[in-house]
Amino acid sequence: MILTRIDKRLSKFSAMIAQVNKFLVFSHVVVEKSNNKQNPCPVSLKVQCFCSSRWPKNAKISHSGSVQSALTLSSCRVQCPVTLSSCRVSRAARTEAQRVLFDYLHCTRSFDFSDAEHISKNSPHFIENLLSKIDNNKNVVRSLNKFLRYNPINEFEPFFESVGLRPSEVPSFLPRRLIYLGDDDMLLENFHVLCNYGIPRSKIGRMYKEATEIFGYNHGMLKLKLEAYEKLGLSKTTVVKLVSCCPSLLIGGIDSEFVRVLERLNRAGLKNDLIGGYLSAKDSYNWKRLLDTIDFLDKVSYSEDQLRDLLKMNPVLVFEGSGKKVYLLFGRLLKLGLKVNEVYSLFIQHPQILTSKSVRNLLRAVDILLYIGMGIEDTANIISTQMEHLCSTPLKGPRTLLKQFKVKKDSLCQILMEGPLELFLLGSKLKVESSEKLASRGASNKLEKAAFLLRLGYVENSDEMMRALKKFRGRGDQLQERFDCLVQAGLDYNAVSSFVKQAPMVLNQTKDVLEKKIDCLTNFLGYSVDSLVAFPAYLCYDMERINLRFRMYIWLREKGAAKPKLSLGTILACSDVRFVKYFVDIHPEGPAMWESLRNASASS
Repeated sequence: MILTRIDKRLSKFSAMIAQVNKFLVFSHVVVEKSNNKQNPCPVSLKVQCFCSSRWPKNAKISHSGSVQSALTLSSCRVQCPVTLSSCRVSRAARTEAQRVLFDYLHCTRSFDFSDAEHISKNSPHFIENLLSKIDNNKNVVRSLNKFLRYNPINEFEPFFESVGLRPSEVPSFLPRRLIYLGDDDMLLENFHVLCNYGIPRSKIGRMYKEATEIFGYNHGMLKLKLEAYEKLGLSKTTVVKLVSCCPSLLIGGIDSEFVRVLERLNRAGLKNDLIGGYLSAKDSYNWKRLLDTIDFLDKVSYSEDQLRDLLKMNPVLVFEGSGKKVYLLFGRLLKLGLKVNEVYSLFIQHPQILTSKSVRNLLRAVDILLYIGMGIEDTANIISTQMEHLCSTPLKGPRTLLKQFKVKKDSLCQILMEGPLELFLLGSKLKVESSEKLASRGASNKLEKAAFLLRLGYVENSDEMMRALKKFRGRGDQLQERFDCLVQAGLDYNAVSSFVKQAPMVLNQTKDVLEKKIDCLTNFLGYSVDSLVAFPAYLCYDMERINLRFRMYIWLREKGAAKPKLSLGTILACSDVRFVKYFVDIHPEGPAMWESLRNASASS
């Protein structure tokens, strides 16, 4: 009887489980005994969700109080908390999504080829969000095409991300009531003006953030403002760098304070275009404060020759932070008790005080003296009498000095007050540094290479310079010869310096190879040498790829199937699959011509 009752209860329990199965779809349910006295139910449920819809083969039911299965409560519309954005997106899925977005923008929405390509390749956050809308286990291309067919996207989102705005910044710049870029025709027109002028697309996001007004200018106005700065005697390359750093210069008329800075540099014998070599894309500039800095140097009786030498040797000191280092040093000396006239006198007697190394050495010495407890008056006295040594001698850290002298702080103070030269005799690390440099650089050709990099504008012994020493191949004289080859071809000196820093591999080729590629660019392809500024990577592609692709493009252009003068990057940088799709298959005779060109290239 007891067994019969147990069998009946088990059969009822199984029927209940079967009924529940109709409402549960794949989650991991664990039924456990509950020790919570406030909960009258003797079991608790733990639900773990997985991205699948299959029933597990090994679902187990135990009479001991635990039930394990893989179910989700779809009847209650409980969604799995794991989305694609939190899962790892495969490279293949991302690439396919980029291709779908490109086709959507170019073919469906009629975006320009280069615009659609740039947006699709440079909006990874938007791509991930797009992939989160579909089932990643299915065909990504088909699913995304279907999604985009019925769900138009806000085109401003991938556009803003592609021009350099951070994903977190994009929402605050999205226009209300607009989702199509074409509806804001002035934004697009002014964007294309900047692109065609030579400003990198990745820099335009910063310009939009700092000077949104310029993207609402009427037709032709923005171009006139750019040309107005060229009329000041600046080259196009310098203007590009200038407005990328300081887009506010394009708001209103020509910035009068910037003009005064140029005039002041001219008086010192510096050409206008040299300012392009002083600017950094990472900084913004306060022209009024920069002008005040130059006037300050005038007040301390720097001659025009001294000012010119200072700017040539240490432009960073004046331009970085718009003269912030000068004011920092000046203020530090005043805090030590020196009077303004005394500071001016120190600057006149020791003009080298404003070099980068001197400022660093001097401030370090001040920190050491204050760290060991020396009074302000005594510190000021040592600075006044030992300025030359303080500027020229790099010192060890204060703790290292205490260990080396083997005394306490107050004793060291007394020693230095009686004989300040002790600080430089025992505290200098020049010998240590010179041996480390020789050990790290090794052969003399590395020294020559370092000298070349210094001429390019790298800071001596900086991390950036150490990395550059590994990237540039060849002796210093060879690198200089290749650099001169590019300048002699007609490129602006500052432009070459800039793109060589971005693409060091350009100078890893021989002078003959560079001359051959430039000759092909100008005489065979018909492009100006200035087109290398926008796409210096052209010089890194092999001649076979250049000849093959451009012969195909020229053939298409003659047939009227391609736009004239597409950018070098559009033709060379795309993959073989995409090139065939957009430069071969678009003409009925294209595949045959492409095959003929490939065979001719292979046989030559």
